[in-house]
Amino acid sequence: MEKKYLMYISKSILFKGFKPEEIERALGAVNYSIRNFSKGEVIAIEGDQCNRIGIVMDGEIAVQKVYFSGKVVNLTKLSKGDIFGEVVVFSNHGQYPATIVSQKKSAVLFISRGNIIGLCREDDKFLQNFMNLLSNKILMLNKKVENLSLKTIRQKICRFIIEEYKRQEKKRLKILTTRNDMAESFGIPRPSLSRELVNMREEGLISFGKGYMEILDIEAIEEFLM
Repeated sequence: MEKKYLMYISKSILFKGFKPEEIERALGAVNYSIRNFSKGEVIAIEGDQCNRIGIVMDGEIAVQKVYFSGKVVNLTKLSKGDIFGEVVVFSNHGQYPATIVSQKKSAVLFISRGNIIGLCREDDKFLQNFMNLLSNKILMLNKKVENLSLKTIRQKICRFIIEEYKRQEKKRLKILTTRNDMAESFGIPRPSLSRELVNMREEGLISFGKGYMEILDIEAIEEFLM
């Protein structure tokens, strides 16, 4: 395996704590494949059978919801080291819940369900990492459900701000998410999000600019979630 791919795999949570030679040894004991995808190429369609996980080795992958009307919503973006298929590969349903598309020229390493079981049997560290991956995904899905239960756009923004404040531990927050992606994650139109952010700024709750958001009145923001 090429050294650059080993570096990307080492960034994946599945191989956290592995040395490059340990990764080579682990993968050498199982069957895996690396596929290259061109920009715009579909990797999997919603409803396709999922019998393997994919680890992004290079490029960028989008997980999309495609509606009957033709509307496409990006649910999340995956880059080097990120994984897809891990939640459904062992489920009874066993089908992709969304469409997966290569956003750029990409490379993906695929490991089948049977070989994942083999890696878990042979390496406790891999087993622990896989369990951590699933646990983190469940927690993330729970947060999404909580966000859907929030009734107003302001509540959704305030929840996002509080979570980032807890994570970054400062009031001037680095915001790497684009306005469009943020709106899609909230399930609201982008103009509605922008309008509410401006309203919050005018009320003295926050200030913001390119790549940052600053909390001006955290007590008032928390009250919107009570």
